[in-house]
Amino acid sequence: MSGNFERVVILSGAGISAESGLGTFRDKDGLWTKYDLNDVATPEGFARNKPLVHAFYNARRKGLLKAAPNAAHAAIAQLETQFKGDVLVITQNVDDLHERAGSRNLIHMHGELLRALCALCGESRPWVEDLSEHLSCPSCGKTGYMRPDVVWFGEMPYRMDEIYDRLAACDLFVSIGTSGTVYPAAGFVAEARAHGAQTVELNLEPSEGVTLFQRRHHGPATKIVPEYVSELLDL
Repeated sequence: MSGNFERVVILSGAGISAESGLGTFRDKDGLWTKYDLNDVATPEGFARNKPLVHAFYNARRKGLLKAAPNAAHAAIAQLETQFKGDVLVITQNVDDLHERAGSRNLIHMHGELLRALCALCGESRPWVEDLSEHLSCPSCGKTGYMRPDVVWFGEMPYRMDEIYDRLAACDLFVSIGTSGTVYPAAGFVAEARAHGAQTVELNLEPSEGVTLFQRRHHGPATKIVPEYVSELLDL
């Protein structure tokens, strides 16, 4: 099948990392059932209660550092290496499991948990330690502005112009492990399909936008993603 496509765009969401032990957000036991997103995932929440926000992300950072990529991440990295055309991964995830599995052509549209951002000067840098309201920015020296370099609700995702250019140019769009409820990512399938791409959903269960996909495979990511990649690579 690999000869039928030249430019593949993969959108990955929390479902691809769930089997690595990282929590999803909108499932019945997801993070947003335990936390109010307005408290821990908005600029306003950060301004109100920096210790709470830092505690939330410090715990998630520790969990990420203990996690490992799973077979779905490995399959996508294999596709990038062995596919004769171009493969781009756009991930909604703030973890680094795609990179640790070997993916290199990657856009983190929602930022990265293992980076810190100064909300005052805008400097972003790798960061694996805890963050707190007492830290000073290594760049500007001001205290109290360091935050996780993740995109919160109300903020613009990263590299959107580049993403839309790639969606318009791709001939295969694959959505993996995403609920299809959060925009702008939920609109990517319609964008790709409008430009003629074949659209495929690989998800534990049907997403909200399932009818927009021409092919659908549902089940655990560690099973259905390697199977689909093998199909693409004619293995």
